[in-house]
Amino acid sequence: MSPNPSSIKQSQSDRLEHVFLIEDDDGMRNTIQVTLELLGYVVHSFNDPREFLAMDFIEAPSVVITDMRMPNMSGIELQSELSTRGLNIPIVFVSGQSTLEQGLTAMKQGATEFLVKPFSREDLIKAVVNGIGQDLSRLRSLNKAEKVSHLLKMLTKSELDVFKLLEKGFNNQEIVQATGLTLYTVKNYKTKVMQKLGVKSLSELMSLNER
Repeated sequence: MSPNPSSIKQSQSDRLEHVFLIEDDDGMRNTIQVTLELLGYVVHSFNDPREFLAMDFIEAPSVVITDMRMPNMSGIELQSELSTRGLNIPIVFVSGQSTLEQGLTAMKQGATEFLVKPFSREDLIKAVVNGIGQDLSRLRSLNKAEKVSHLLKMLTKSELDVFKLLEKGFNNQEIVQATGLTLYTVKNYKTKVMQKLGVKSLSELMSLNER
């Protein structure tokens, strides 16, 4: 049974792993849903891609499973729409009638897997596990970026200027020449930057903005 799209809120634990299943074949949709729910996944099922796109998305480990050919919107069109909205959720395509060209297009646009019907339970589970793994990596990267952004806001303008030069590999003397500050002031700012950012070495500081 499809959930009310507007009811899928952040109040649901973002530590759970979510599967968004879009399939217009009732039998296939129910089979996939039961299989994945028995494994502990939170499955949100839809028979129309437009219902899925109308929901409130949550930042939680997720994967999309979608049929390639549906009446109102193709899987490729759904993939493109998600990309346009900046929703980079891993996608697993399932299909029994797609062309080679459609499959290649889906993979070129970043699909995690392309399963041809009939596919095995093991292949389905493997595709979902891989998709969730990809999304976990994406979310960790986002969380790190948000943390770094928050920490950088704690720096004064002068401290931020010194941080940017340190990040570029400038040593103390080069920072003195670039900013006109005294060596004592540069060292003082450098100490404050490292304290505020919670790093103990230049190598840690240099790696903060790595994606």
